[in-house]
Amino acid sequence: MWGGFPKVVEKMFPNAVVVIDRFHVMKAVNEELNKIRRQAGVLDRGSKFILLKNGQDLTPEEQVKLDQLLEQSKRLAKAYQWKEEFRAIYEQPLTVEEGKHQIQQWLGKARTIYSEAITTIRKHLDGISNYFRNRTTSGAMEGINNRIKLIKRQAYGFINFDNFRERLLACFSD
Repeated sequence: MWGGFPKVVEKMFPNAVVVIDRFHVMKAVNEELNKIRRQAGVLDRGSKFILLKNGQDLTPEEQVKLDQLLEQSKRLAKAYQWKEEFRAIYEQPLTVEEGKHQIQQWLGKARTIYSEAITTIRKHLDGISNYFRNRTTSGAMEGINNRIKLIKRQAYGFINFDNFRERLLACFSD
């Protein structure tokens, strides 16, 4: 959702449909949830991890800890509930229009607690809704980019581009 990226894509690929990856949208929501946690004074060890973890993936012990954390602040409990409701939208088999409608409904409810994430989501709503076209993410591409960065770090910078290219080809060929 970085400001210049969609503009470059639209200019270079005028027929492309811009899709905002769900990871980046959830990251914005999670970052604001973490700010709310700190504002509420919930600083228990492991509280950030438990709040940001997908609710359905919590172990029974983590669920007990989560319940204890949420008892400390009504605002935090509401923010957590809305984070989970927003994540659940992505889990449903929706059309672009249905996804957009559900996100807009969520925006209306969550505006009392989430402000920065709401602004970001509203600004990029069409691209976010386009996720529901074919439900693809940029996870594979992110993994490739991270692998390339690792190779560059391990080599302390390649002086010769051909050596760098050979290393990349060796790394990504099967």
